Amino acid sequence: MSGATLPEVKINRQLPTPVMERAVRGLTYIAHPLRLRILEFLDVNGSSSVSAIAHGVNAEQMIVSQSLRKMRETNLVKTHRRGIFIFYDICEEYPASIFVCLRKLFGHMTDQLKFLRAGYKEILPTDYTTMAANRIKLFANFDKMRILEFLVYNGESCVSEIVKGTGINQVKVSQYLKKLSDDDFVRSHKEGRHVYYEITPGVHKTTIGCIHKRYDNVGPAF
Repeated sequence: MSGATLPEVKINRQLPTPVMERAVRGLTYIAHPLRLRILEFLDVNGSSSVSAIAHGVNAEQMIVSQSLRKMRETNLVKTHRRGIFIFYDICEEYPASIFVCLRKLFGHMTDQLKFLRAGYKEILPTDYTTMAANRIKLFANFDKMRILEFLVYNGESCVSEIVKGTGINQVKVSQYLKKLSDDDFVRSHKEGRHVYYEITPGVHKTTIGCIHKRYDNVGPAF
């Protein structure tokens, strides 16, 4: 990738701005320990009432109801009625996929092989879920997501290529890359006078892929 002439960007997988804005808004709700635990409970146990969720996550029912309402407004959960009771389910595909990644990461960290099996579901330790929520909060930002999205679909790139592909000005791109690097979401190496960045594995990369998969399936209705 060295040389005076920068290569043309080969892949353009940038989501429409309104779609990415909605996705980022949803992630800001996910990036909260209690809300992430609620979604995890629904992922493991399926359709559940507010009282069952509150008992499962060990939180007050009123607080759980407030969180569910906010996540329903952002299409993260959906409801259906059974008699006098309202039951909740995960609505979007990418929150459920995030837990696939979180369980695998936990399995690798702890050498618990059961978490590496396809389709295996189990509630993760609360402190780990809290850590994951705090990690998501670090990249739940429109411009950061655009940069990560670009790196997912274009591979390692220098600042000039990222600027050209995302439309974000160079100062912001450099600032966000510094933050993303500090948080271990990207890594870099130098070739000649250019520094090249690539996305690292983890929940951030999985999230980008899941959002794109969802958009590919439903289009602008996402």
